[in-house]
Amino acid sequence: MVVVSRRALKSFCIDNPELGTALDKWYKESRKANWASFAAVRQTFNATDSVGNGLFVFNIGGNKCRLVARIIFKKRTLYIRFIGTHKQYDGLDLSTL
Repeated sequence: MVVVSRRALKSFCIDNPELGTALDKWYKESRKANWASFAAVRQTFNATDSVGNGLFVFNIGGNKCRLVARIIFKKRTLYIRFIGTHKQYDGLDLSTL
């Protein structure tokens, strides 16, 4: 998959360096993937939820952070829309993504 944008991951890791390894692993696995459906995503990352409108929530680092991405399966592209702590995610309005 094409992952847009890695810059968001790097920026998040500046303030949360303890999650750098987990996010790097997520990024590498996502880049290698060729997902055609949500079921395929779940085969790679079991702790993923579909929240509608093409958005998917990945629990990363033992559920220490959440990453919300829009996946366009036909284009093999994943757009990172949000990355934050569990607390930040709880205050997020997904309809704004």
